[in-house]
Amino acid sequence: MKNNIDFFVKNFFSSSNWYFYFKNRITSINKLERFLDLTLEEKRGLIHTKFPFAITEYLLGLMDNNSPNCPIRKQFIPIIDEIRTTPEELSFCSMNKDNLQNDNSKEIKPFGLIHKYSDRAILFLTDLCASYCRFCSKKHYVGKNNWIMTNGEFGFIKKYLEDHSEIKQVILSGGDPLILSDEKINFFLSHLRKIPHISIIRIETRVPIVLPHRVTHKLCEIFKKYKPIYMCILFNHPKEINEWTKYVCEMLADNGVVLLSNTVLLKGINDKVQILSELFYELLKIRVRPYSLFQCDIVEGNSHFRVSFSTVMKILKQLKSLVSGLAVPDFIINVPNHGKIYISPQCFISKTKDSVILKDLEEKIVVYPETK
Repeated sequence: MKNNIDFFVKNFFSSSNWYFYFKNRITSINKLERFLDLTLEEKRGLIHTKFPFAITEYLLGLMDNNSPNCPIRKQFIPIIDEIRTTPEELSFCSMNKDNLQNDNSKEIKPFGLIHKYSDRAILFLTDLCASYCRFCSKKHYVGKNNWIMTNGEFGFIKKYLEDHSEIKQVILSGGDPLILSDEKINFFLSHLRKIPHISIIRIETRVPIVLPHRVTHKLCEIFKKYKPIYMCILFNHPKEINEWTKYVCEMLADNGVVLLSNTVLLKGINDKVQILSELFYELLKIRVRPYSLFQCDIVEGNSHFRVSFSTVMKILKQLKSLVSGLAVPDFIINVPNHGKIYISPQCFISKTKDSVILKDLEEKIVVYPETK
């Protein structure tokens, strides 16, 4: 095992290699068929999907070529179900179209910034990802324009942040901010650290799973310079944790990065308490704290991923009774034009044929569509 890790580090963890693997992602059905025996449903999905498709060769190496039910394969390769749009998706999608601009606010914000909650702001640095998840809540946005924030665009955002002392936390998102160059990441972090009232910088990423080559020693030195840096990594299945992800997480943690995990509850992938409990315990072993478990957002073309609310409640009760509190993340539903609702038995009011009635922490009532 030690020799394998030494080989991996020598060949992949250099600043010159990771961008080659990013630029040479698989983006077409013709290339993909060289690696996988695709099913008819996958072929039709790849041909007809209107959303961007890209996966790294590294990620392909984690997939089971003989099983379309492989939990990693199902997350990244579209199937024909992706072209189906449900009525609730049409309704919710119309609310999400302008997510990069918070239209509910009278104050106009710079492009790429969301300031919805008073003490924190989300900063979108790019619309690019190393690999595109088929269930992504930002499917309408990611990978469409190959956009990376310029220094000039960031200047307007910096001015806004400086003028709003109530903002204590900045969340760097995208796309995936870790596909940016070391120079870009250093530029953004250095300027954010100069704003006195911003004490927390958080990065949302899936790079340690889909392109671990990107987490180089040079990048870790940048994070160490501006610590504490909090990093939320999207982990959805125990199969995503191997020698390479373990090595990457150890390297990040050793350089002062506080590691947290986000997980999306996905039908047929991780909607079993046994799978989730294994995932959360494995994360703790590599110094990643299970932080948030999300209901799959209602976005166009992902109804086949969504888990019914009754199944959600069953899983939550089982997790609470079987797993240590340290390994149980908060369960959250994102509701367009409302925000996050932290789900517990106390938030549930009633259920109808087509929806569930919930209340948030401020006792506001929310109607949420039930997955059939």
